Amino acid sequence: MSSWSLMDKCCSRCSHSPESPCPDYVPCRLEGPLCHDDPRCREKRRRRAEELMYGRGGLRINVGMGSCGMAAGAREVFEAFRREVDRRGLEADVVPVGCMGLCFLEPLVELVSREYPRALYSKVTPERVPEILDQYLSGDVSSAYALRERTGRARGEESVPLLSELDVWKKQVRWVSRNCGVINPESIEEYVLHGGYRGLHRALRMRPEEVIEEVKRAGLRGRGGAGFPTWLKWKICREQESDVKYFVCNGDEGDPGAFMNRMLAEADPHRILEGMIIGAYAVGARKGYIFVRAEKPLMAERLEKAVEDARRYGLLGEDILGSGFSFDVEVIRSAGAFVCGEETALLAAIEGRRAMPRQRPPYPATKGLWGKPTVINNVETLAHVATIMAHGWREFAKYGTERSRGTKIFCVTGGVRRTGAFEVPIGITIRELVYDIAGGPPEGRRIKAVQIGGPSGGCLPPHLFNLPIDYESLRSAGAIMGSGGLVVIDDSSCIVDVARYFTSFTLAESCGKCIPCRIGTKVLYDALTRIVEGRGTEEDLEMLEEVGRAMAAASLCALGGTAPNPVLSTLRYFKGEYLAHVREKRCPAGVCRKLVRYTIIPEKCVGCGACARACPSGAIKPRDGRYWIDPAKCIRCGTCYLVCPQGAVAKGW
Repeated sequence: MSSWSLMDKCCSRCSHSPESPCPDYVPCRLEGPLCHDDPRCREKRRRRAEELMYGRGGLRINVGMGSCGMAAGAREVFEAFRREVDRRGLEADVVPVGCMGLCFLEPLVELVSREYPRALYSKVTPERVPEILDQYLSGDVSSAYALRERTGRARGEESVPLLSELDVWKKQVRWVSRNCGVINPESIEEYVLHGGYRGLHRALRMRPEEVIEEVKRAGLRGRGGAGFPTWLKWKICREQESDVKYFVCNGDEGDPGAFMNRMLAEADPHRILEGMIIGAYAVGARKGYIFVRAEKPLMAERLEKAVEDARRYGLLGEDILGSGFSFDVEVIRSAGAFVCGEETALLAAIEGRRAMPRQRPPYPATKGLWGKPTVINNVETLAHVATIMAHGWREFAKYGTERSRGTKIFCVTGGVRRTGAFEVPIGITIRELVYDIAGGPPEGRRIKAVQIGGPSGGCLPPHLFNLPIDYESLRSAGAIMGSGGLVVIDDSSCIVDVARYFTSFTLAESCGKCIPCRIGTKVLYDALTRIVEGRGTEEDLEMLEEVGRAMAAASLCALGGTAPNPVLSTLRYFKGEYLAHVREKRCPAGVCRKLVRYTIIPEKCVGCGACARACPSGAIKPRDGRYWIDPAKCIRCGTCYLVCPQGAVAKGW
């Protein structure tokens, strides 16, 4: 691409610089120049915008290079496209973009040109690169996974579905994720081209109180779990008398099954930064921190690049866009404790202390970082702020429910055909999300439960799948929305073992400060261990409920307060499975090793010895040309069951 950028001066008459900021700098990038009238400058901007959209020579190749894409081999695909473009001498741009949320299709590549429809190719390998280019450049899109539009100028268009027609896409509302997989996340120029920083430009022309009122009218609630009204948190902080205030972006995202914040920050980091600047202006903060997990290096790197570029062009720092408002941001990489998702523990970590929650009140909005008023919003919340200010509160309020407006990104993982991050209106049902969008279970499997809300969420059975996903409905059912992680559990999983797994996570991540959480998680885990090992009693079931409710009532922070949710919800909806373990010493799913017995069916055994060779404990012995399992030596690992080519190993209890 050309060395001149939309962010640069068009000519010597352009007056903007970080030292002498222009209030109309953002709209001037596309509509300008506004400070002088020169058709040559306007044409220069138009050509550059077209070059960014379609690439040099009219071809742009977008390669999804979020963390999920790179884990699937996107870096190798990216390099293969670059080599092939160079080998052919094409004037084309190979561009890294973020994840569009369709993780089950990675590596995902989109070809964009002026002449043919934008075409998406799924599960691309380096070996397919020459073939994809050959077909697309010849006007053949028949091997594409989906098209963004139909032009009538390419062969095979009618045989390829539009992206908007696909089940995985048509119920989504791309509000905050609109740029994901579309723009280069490391290019502030592309963000501005797609409407970036328009919300900031508008906000700086309003009084801070008017910005807060706009967010209030939108009905935005925090997307980090509790659903607290964003405007109210801002208003409380705004009203505090203090010479110093802080604004913090919580990008910790410790839930194992949640990755929407990582996806947003890796794919569209400037949207998060823009929302943060708007929020800081509204509350009167001059210093901000973005708190990111160290084990998410790509997320941290792209946010750091966004901060650096925004500062370079006068969108951060002193006198932002000539408004008189000054604000700067620092990215902090955390050590990775799950408890850092709790806001007071996060603040302690920023201050350099051990990440432990403290008693509230006082709340951070009145007494936060270093004792000063502090607002903490998570990544997705801030992305909504930027989008609301750019498009207006009415557009946001079109979606969602009366009490929970807007959209929410849910990460669906586990036993479904299509895993990924899907942005949908709040109020969509669990069934629509799991079956219509995520495709339901693989063939031959049946969904037993959906665990929603992260490690501290609840497990809901199929008869509740028509429940709308909103804060109040989920709470009444014994679950929480959390940050939006949703794990689908099929009939091959033991529900008691699932509860034990999530309890082991909260046990390991408890900071240990308060007794209900520190001791309670250990008591729950030990009781669940006894049950899955066949040593449990009905008294254990009563104790699980008693301890779980005590933890919910008495724990210092939300980690301990919600830690018993997986146990309490599974006891509520799957009591029969617990009773099978306790009364019959039987695991209905055949998962709990201590309750499973393996035997060899003599009539099916052909004496091949595959089971004996694979057995790690030497429990399988030959007898009369066949094999048998010594129960005293069997460790119930299930290896023989998996390797037997004849299906001669039976699993029972």
